[in-house]
Amino acid sequence: MSKKTNTTLSIITIVLLVLAIIAIVFITINKNENSHEEVQKEEMEEKEPVKADPKTEENLEPEKGEDNTNPTNSNERDENKEEQKEEEDKDNKDVSNSTTNEASKDDNGYIVGQTLPTEPTFIKGVLIANKKYPLPKDYNPGEDAEALAALNDMSEAARNAGFELTAFSTFRSFDYQSNLYNRYVTRDGKDNADRYSARPGYSEHQTGLAFDIGEVGREDVWLTSEFGETEAGKWLVENAHKYGFILRYPKGKENITGYMYESWHFRYLGIPLATEVKESELTLEEFLGIE
Repeated sequence: MSKKTNTTLSIITIVLLVLAIIAIVFITINKNENSHEEVQKEEMEEKEPVKADPKTEENLEPEKGEDNTNPTNSNERDENKEEQKEEEDKDNKDVSNSTTNEASKDDNGYIVGQTLPTEPTFIKGVLIANKKYPLPKDYNPGEDAEALAALNDMSEAARNAGFELTAFSTFRSFDYQSNLYNRYVTRDGKDNADRYSARPGYSEHQTGLAFDIGEVGREDVWLTSEFGETEAGKWLVENAHKYGFILRYPKGKENITGYMYESWHFRYLGIPLATEVKESELTLEEFLGIE
């Protein structure tokens, strides 16, 4: 065999050996990677929590005022209820020195010994909800249809005048108002909260006839006296009665209404009565002779 042939065979042998080594290395690496992936998959399956059915998740979504507990575990539910009760007890202690803050108790009223009535109060045919005349705890009419229709008409007129109005707070249930008021008390103290927020059972929003109104795009002045200085706020004060609304808590009348000036809070009375109240330049309490 010639020297050239031997050289060629040597080269082929070396190439085959190299290819064999590469193949062995590749197989080994691939096997390790597959093994690693299997281990990772097993770990993920062990750690991944069981997902609830979408319908179950919707049912678990808490509504305002409801307990946020897990119905699938009675022990956790009991523990969560105990923790929430402790938080509620803490909030109630912040609101008053009594052992409870239930609105049906005497210490919730603005008048000593006052309790919630069983029927709403009407004076001269007008439904009243203020610091003297509360509403029943179970009074739950929702938004008044006539008032809502009037609000839509007023919003359309405002739009034609160049303002986009929106009612950002309308009907509030007794429980919703209770949560809201307690939160304000915790934040600002009871005396301060009483100047701008009604205690549960005493809010006009529970009548379904009150609307907090603001201008779209001017959220920075919602719930502030500055809204009354905007063109939209001025338009409301001058035109609301044409659609049956009055500015419920005007400036300089806190000693009469019991609340600070609220440029955003409007109450529906119907066009005839709202026009009379507007022209009288009196608060609703003064107009109806409520002391």
